[in-house]
Amino acid sequence: MKEKNLWLSYSEQELQELHEINEKYKECLDKGKTERECVELAVVMAEEAGYKNIDTVLAEGKALQCGDKVYAVCMKKTIALFRMGEEPISNGMNILGAHIDSPRIDIKQNPLYESDEFAYLDTHYYGGLKKYQWVTSPMALHGVVVKRDGTVVNICVGEDAADPVFVITDLLVHLSAQQLDKKASVVIEGEKLDLLIGNSPVTGEEAEKDAVKANILKILKDTYDIEEEDFTSAELEIVPAGKARDCGFDRSMILAYGQDDRVCAFTSLFAMLDVEHTTRTSCCLLVDKEEVGSMGATGMQSRFFENIVAELIALNEGESDLKVRRALERSRMLSSDVSAGYDPLYAEAFEKRSAAFLSKGLSINKFTGKGGKGGSNDANAEYLGDLRRIFEQGNTTYQFSELGKVDVGGGGTIAYIMGNYGMEVIDSGVAVLNMHAPYEVSSKADVYEAVKGYRAFLKFA
Repeated sequence: MKEKNLWLSYSEQELQELHEINEKYKECLDKGKTERECVELAVVMAEEAGYKNIDTVLAEGKALQCGDKVYAVCMKKTIALFRMGEEPISNGMNILGAHIDSPRIDIKQNPLYESDEFAYLDTHYYGGLKKYQWVTSPMALHGVVVKRDGTVVNICVGEDAADPVFVITDLLVHLSAQQLDKKASVVIEGEKLDLLIGNSPVTGEEAEKDAVKANILKILKDTYDIEEEDFTSAELEIVPAGKARDCGFDRSMILAYGQDDRVCAFTSLFAMLDVEHTTRTSCCLLVDKEEVGSMGATGMQSRFFENIVAELIALNEGESDLKVRRALERSRMLSSDVSAGYDPLYAEAFEKRSAAFLSKGLSINKFTGKGGKGGSNDANAEYLGDLRRIFEQGNTTYQFSELGKVDVGGGGTIAYIMGNYGMEVIDSGVAVLNMHAPYEVSSKADVYEAVKGYRAFLKFA
């Protein structure tokens, strides 16, 4: 635990490793802008590192040995990776858990319409966001369309330099007298977050009503072989277009979409793929739906993770519900989620002694929640003490923080859900500015310390 800016402490060798990690991290941000894309990327990286799909392992029916690596995927939106340790799983695991969904704007199931010769996609925003931040910026469209015959059509428009982009419009300032009198929460209403996608009517045919919409449908048919009805079985997400970029003249920071919580997800994944021999089984769990309460089959509240642990125990130790419960209760977890980085322009929202600062290392939150710690996981002092040992053993710089001043706001993570099993859990992650905005800011030094800290946790917890 140190107070000084980390950039003053690194050797040339450390700076080189820091640079390599952050370049890799930016590439992952560019390739993984949705939960599906993150899982697809994680599978590629895992298989390159020698991990096997659990379905293959279960079909073989052979017990796993120390050092064996497996992964399991749930509905292409959640993934769990395991590296077997010396001890049986029933003795507990060291778990890194993060979420790979981010605030965004989703396309509705009957979205395409025309109004006054503009074509739009109707939308519904996802997660907690300031709606006014999402207008007038270039947007990309990512996702899948599943046709009636089961054919899956992958959609990604707006990321290549040759692609068109899309936009959510706003009222010009010259006519905004009434709009600007509204509260910030309603200055842009949810039903006005529709995506502008076209203005040119179909040509070469007899004039018809909604000719601009007809032209969009023709383009979709020619390009993707999809019909309007196919939107009903689609998952399409609107995200900011463009790549992750270095931020600042000194290139000390990263500006990018989706760093909550992919900055913790990818650093956890890097650590998981780096660490080899461990006493306890290592696990990296990357889940969906945290931004909307962790509900559903791909959220942390589902039984997916518990079921996979049960499968591994049955394979290695014999089928036993008691051993599954013991494994979960004896596990230790870092709920790897971002912290609110201290912003001097908004200092009134923070209590500086308990704030997370950029370039000061991995941020540890003993508790989150709202008001009187409502809805939080509150970690035990004994666990905190041992984490100090672990991070210092791994030469990791860390800081303790809270989510802003008392009663100013609040938030939660997946920590309390895993705490329900009786395991030791604490929130630890990277401090970011502009959390939940289209573009968030992180420190490259903190990204580096996160990888170091997560490696140390898997090795020494």
